[in-house]
Amino acid sequence: MSGGYVRRFLFEGLDIRGAIVRLDEAWQQMQAGRDYQPTVAQLLGETAAVTALIAGQLKQPGRLTLQLRGNGPVQLLVMDCNEQLQMRGMARSNPVVLPAPVPELLGAHQGGQLMMSLDLPTARQPYQSYVPMVGDSIAAIFEHYLEQSEQQPSRLFAIAGPQAAVCLFLQKMPEADHHDQDGWNRITQLAATVKPAELLGLDAEDLLTRLFHEDMETHGIRVYDPLPVVYHCPEDWDKVRDMIRSIGRADAETILAEHGEILIRDDICNREYRFTPDDVAALFAASEGKALH
Repeated sequence: MSGGYVRRFLFEGLDIRGAIVRLDEAWQQMQAGRDYQPTVAQLLGETAAVTALIAGQLKQPGRLTLQLRGNGPVQLLVMDCNEQLQMRGMARSNPVVLPAPVPELLGAHQGGQLMMSLDLPTARQPYQSYVPMVGDSIAAIFEHYLEQSEQQPSRLFAIAGPQAAVCLFLQKMPEADHHDQDGWNRITQLAATVKPAELLGLDAEDLLTRLFHEDMETHGIRVYDPLPVVYHCPEDWDKVRDMIRSIGRADAETILAEHGEILIRDDICNREYRFTPDDVAALFAASEGKALH
């Protein structure tokens, strides 16, 4: 089993491009220890697959963050992925989330927004865009977003289960109608026949053959090598120590006096960092020792 992959393809005779994203182990690791309810997990898994799809287009070092934030039973879906397709993510929701239409779950009609942030080392500050959530599914919300941002007709299909999260993406390129005026309609209608079990159960090449075998033979298809996707949430003790130093010794000792320890929770990685009074004393002693030199 792999963490997952992004597999791009191009119908060379139609000028239609696409990709299949499949997350296996990466998606399972993202859920581990979270106890997400099935409704929440499905939304998060579909968002994870789409995030890998978009991050797979990064041509330079950078970090893509996608957030779906609203006032529904699911308040937050957040995904973070770099150009190496190392990803992490989490959901925040009510304790009980019953199945309901996606806009209702996400609070799309009560001011819910999709936020996209792209942090590039070459830029002074991250590029951010906020758009309304338009669509009745995760796939439809991102399909609308991609059509608006890339100005090309797009189709997106997504599904997530406990073991895998998958999406299928298609995009009409500018020359498509010159090659075959019916090509885009035909390909998207064929794609719309895909069944959830096929998305979850077939690998990329088998899925393409199942959906498009006639066009593959007639117009040719180029399937690119898979780009591996991994779950990546390493411990970062240095960052946490810096956080404690930044509040200062007096405030740190106040927290210790109240709670007996300093506990810092990293929600996106589902991890806790604990510091005893001795840990904190050693931390500030080391800092003050450095400051004296």
